Amino acid sequence: MATRKVPMRKDILTEKMYPKREMVRIVRDKEGNISIDPTGKKSGRGAYVGLEPDAVKEAKSKKILEKVFSTKVEPEFYDELFEFVDHQKARMDLFGDLGKKH
Repeated sequence: MATRKVPMRKDILTEKMYPKREMVRIVRDKEGNISIDPTGKKSGRGAYVGLEPDAVKEAKSKKILEKVFSTKVEPEFYDELFEFVDHQKARMDLFGDLGKKH
């Protein structure tokens, strides 16, 4: 059986490449609202963030998401993103890649 190519995406905070499954998608919709997209299917301008909570803290201080999406991002969104990334990282550490087929 042929091995499948793993889709890679660039983390906008660290500029490193990671497998898409190990990242969180953030979306800016047509109205300019920024939200976390756990399904990866929301419409709008998307960007990916790796599972590194410290990078999210640094992004808050440098306002990286405001630069990427060219819109105002509330500090509360960074806090929400930090909690989501921290939770997903803990899940990954506990269970590994849940999407892998054995």
